[in-house]
Amino acid sequence: MNIRENIRKIKEGLPSNVTLVAVSKTKPVEDILEAYDSGHHIFGENKVQDLVQKYEALPKDIEWHMIGHLQTNKVKYIAPFIHLIHAVDSLKLLKVINKEALKNGRVVPCLLQFHIALEETKYGLSLNEAEELLSSKDYKELTNVEIQGVMGMATFTDDKEKIRKEFRYLKGIFDELKSKYFGNEASFKEISMGMSDDYLLAIEEGSTLIRIGSSIFGPRNY
Repeated sequence: MNIRENIRKIKEGLPSNVTLVAVSKTKPVEDILEAYDSGHHIFGENKVQDLVQKYEALPKDIEWHMIGHLQTNKVKYIAPFIHLIHAVDSLKLLKVINKEALKNGRVVPCLLQFHIALEETKYGLSLNEAEELLSSKDYKELTNVEIQGVMGMATFTDDKEKIRKEFRYLKGIFDELKSKYFGNEASFKEISMGMSDDYLLAIEEGSTLIRIGSSIFGPRNY
């Protein structure tokens, strides 16, 4: 498995406005270092415990992205260093992130996660829930979080049209929120969608952050 070569190939085909998050979940520190040594410094993890261990073991100029479901009681462990939290799906979670960010003297960037797939297992907000959150007095009082965009996971299927529709739906949500709530904020610009099997479709539909694991590091180790 040539990690360096895989990263080079993927990056070669990316438009300049799209950022690759190399998903290193279940992968050992050696694999991440190989990617790091090739010049790639942006990694995503889905478990807080793994994220903290890898943060401690690896170079400090790595940008760590939390891409998995985040429990409120775990926020404190990543608040000091996390670069972006992709999967914020409630006001309650946002409030905890704000509290922990404040303790660390930081503003923590976040994405709102939307439920765009038909599968019931996926977490995420509906557009109505997001609008309620963003209009609320509680949200307006949060000083140490910055919503930078949206995130979603498409249905796990071979049906490309279905996937495309879901990505298009997320882009529509982004546009709606941008015009209603973030019109003057240049930082609201990220659409995190697309993984190893569907990232090219995601880019066609407006993705700015792709989360790729197996196409870089090979199958996951469980």
